[in-house]
Amino acid sequence: MGSTDRRKPHVVCVPYPSQGHVTPMMWLSKLLHSRGFHVTFVNTDFNHRRLIRSHGHASVAGLPDFRFESIPDGLPPPPDHHDATQDVPALCDSTRKNCLGPFRLLLQRLVPPVTCVVSDGVMSFAIEAAREIGVPEVQFWTASACSFMGYLHYRELISRGIFPFKDKKFMSDGTLDTPIDWIPGMRNIRLKDLPSFLRTTDPNDIMFDFMGEEAQNCLNATTIIFNTFDAFEHEVLEAVAEILPEEFLEEIKGRALLVSWCNQVKVLAHSSIGAFLTHCGWNSTLETVCEGVPVICWPFFADQQTNCRYACTDWGIGLEVGYDVKREEVEGLVREMMEGDKGKELKRKAWEWKQKAEESTDVGGSSYINFDRFIKEALHCME
Repeated sequence: MGSTDRRKPHVVCVPYPSQGHVTPMMWLSKLLHSRGFHVTFVNTDFNHRRLIRSHGHASVAGLPDFRFESIPDGLPPPPDHHDATQDVPALCDSTRKNCLGPFRLLLQRLVPPVTCVVSDGVMSFAIEAAREIGVPEVQFWTASACSFMGYLHYRELISRGIFPFKDKKFMSDGTLDTPIDWIPGMRNIRLKDLPSFLRTTDPNDIMFDFMGEEAQNCLNATTIIFNTFDAFEHEVLEAVAEILPEEFLEEIKGRALLVSWCNQVKVLAHSSIGAFLTHCGWNSTLETVCEGVPVICWPFFADQQTNCRYACTDWGIGLEVGYDVKREEVEGLVREMMEGDKGKELKRKAWEWKQKAEESTDVGGSSYINFDRFIKEALHCME
């Protein structure tokens, strides 16, 4: 290892082991590498093996200053098929219980010495590991800021007696239409618009507990990077800043870290595309915003309901498919989007957001400036 490599800041990046989380973390890693960082990208053993089987050993060979490592996720291998999808609740529960030890050992043996850890916002075991070796820990919340605020208030659902639901009637008796007016920065939302893991009668539901706990744990990190841009979720971002611990605000005073993230998708960029039927996952939402394409929203679970609500109300770029989906309804929404006055307004608004997204990532834009500040702060930690 040459002296030049030893002087480079060394960042360890840890995504949650799901493609929708790995992709934005990989893009962030590439950005850091382009700015002179030595990068170690940490997959789980399961995902590491899948990558090798799919793309060969060259896919994880990396470069001298961009390499891949892996740690166990604590789950037994799937019994039937090597590429079987892992059970999400079991995986979440296992990572928070079993990953700290292996990750700690990895950090201790890496060369050059680690100067910063960036982990997915639901891999908060990395906060403790980074603290133990005395380096900053950054939480990268790959979903929307509004979903973060929703998860952060899961505890309040318990204290208000809303969670858990008493029986299955809540799905059809109008309970989910109850207005929620007590979450800072989130206007015009209903219970059904909050991340969907609250929809259970089980007081010990793993996903409800996991997501609420991980969101709270993010507040213990040195820095939180939100996968958004300021103009898009301004009210929520301001509300998040208000509830951060005092020592956190003092630590980042004058340098809020908001990094926009856009993976250019060729299909959405094509001039013939007039609308996008989407499940409202956050990566898809950002991609369509960055291409100025309005959306027809068909959310399924997790933060998708929250993203859908914002797309159709606050951002003004979407139409929502009803709960009981009929082909005639989908056809009607498509025709409205393609030919109706509402569709024209949604397209105009989507184009405005595209311009704002470009402004935020251009030289001098809010996201460009904040990412640059993040780089400088990481370098400052080496001094």
